[in-house]
Amino acid sequence: MDTNGVIASLLRDLASVQKSTQSKWGYKRAAAAIISLDEPIEAFLQPDGTLKKIPQIGPSSSRVILEVLRTGSSPTVERAIAESGRTGDVEKSRELRGHYLSRAQVVAALRNPKLRAVRRDEYRGDLQMHSVWSDGSQTLEDIVEAGLARGYDYCAVTDHSYGLPIARGVSMTKLFEQHLEIDRLNDRHRGRFRLIKGIEANIRADGSVDMHEAELRQLELVVAAPHSALRSTADQTARMIAAVRTSGVHILGHPRGRMYGSRPGVSADWDKVFEAAKQSGVAIEIDGDPARQDVDYDLAKRAVRAGCFIALDSDAHSTGELRYSETAIAHARLAGVPAESVVNTWPIDRLMQWLSNRSRGVRLKPDSLDADSRVPGSSVRQKPDTTGNVR
Repeated sequence: MDTNGVIASLLRDLASVQKSTQSKWGYKRAAAAIISLDEPIEAFLQPDGTLKKIPQIGPSSSRVILEVLRTGSSPTVERAIAESGRTGDVEKSRELRGHYLSRAQVVAALRNPKLRAVRRDEYRGDLQMHSVWSDGSQTLEDIVEAGLARGYDYCAVTDHSYGLPIARGVSMTKLFEQHLEIDRLNDRHRGRFRLIKGIEANIRADGSVDMHEAELRQLELVVAAPHSALRSTADQTARMIAAVRTSGVHILGHPRGRMYGSRPGVSADWDKVFEAAKQSGVAIEIDGDPARQDVDYDLAKRAVRAGCFIALDSDAHSTGELRYSETAIAHARLAGVPAESVVNTWPIDRLMQWLSNRSRGVRLKPDSLDADSRVPGSSVRQKPDTTGNVR
C-alpha cells in the first residue's frame, strides 16, 4: 500500500469539506507535503509513537497521519465527511485518484533493481517543457543550464501554440524569434547540448491540430495534446486517432488530459489509439507532472504491447520541475517499458532522424528499425550512480 498516497488523499478529502478557507488551504498544503516526501511516512514515526517534524504538517494533520499508521484509516476524516453532507462529492473525487504515484513510490521504482525496464541513467533528455515564451517561468538559457546540470544531452522547448491563448500560446512571429535565440544557444553549446525547436499543439474536437501543415514543418518536434472535452463521457477514439495520423506530429502528449482528483480526461478505446500511433510512428507520452501522470503505468503497458514508441517527459514550467521526468520514468519502469522503445534514450542523431522522418510523413515504426538505427541496450549511454541517489 502507498501509505503516503492514502494519507495525502485523506487530507485532500478533509480540505474539501472545510468551511474555513484557511483550514482548507492548510490541509491542501499538508497533503502536498506528504505526497512529495521521498521516503515512506513510516520512516517519520518515532519510537514514542509521535511523528518527526515535517514542514507544513500541523497537529490536526498529524492526528490523521497517526490514525492511518495505527489502523489503516482515519475516523477523523470519515466523521468530518459524514458531518459535511458531501459524501457523494468526496467519493467522486476519490475515483479520480487511481494509478497515481506518490514521490516515495517514484523513488522506490527508480531504485528497484528487480524492475527490468528503462533506467534513469539511460535518459538523455526531456521532450516537453515550457518557457517564458508561453506559460513557463524558465528562460531558454535556464533550460540549457538545468539540462546540463542533470546530465542531459538535449531538451525540447514545447511552448503552447497560438491556438491556446489561455496558456499564452506563441504566435508564429514570436516562434521565429524564439528559434533565433535557440540557434544562438545551440551555437554556444555545440557538441555539449542541443535545444530542440518544438511546440505543444492543441488537439481540436475533430482531432486536427491548431496549426497549419506549413507551420508544423517549421518545427523540429510537435507534441499534440488535448486541452478540451476532458470531462466528457463521450467516446473520443476518432479524435485521438486523427491526431496521431496528422503529418508532422511526433508525440501524443498527456493523452487523457486527466487531473488528480478533479477530472477523468478523455474517454477512448486506447488500444485502437495505440495501434494507430504505432502505424504512424508517433510516440505515446507519459507526462510526469505529479498532477497528471498521464498515461499511467497501466495504460503504458498496453501501449508497449501495441509496439508504440514511448516519450517520458516532465512537462516542466520551471527548472525545479525538471525532476518530474522521474515520475514518468517510474511509471515506465512499472509498465516494463524497455529502453529501446523510449525516444528519450536515443542519441541526438538518432532522435533527430526520427523527428525528421515524421515531419516528412514517413511512418517509421519500432519494428522497422534496422540493427544500426535501433538503440540496443549496449549502445545506450550508461552513467553509473554509485551514490544510490535519485536525481
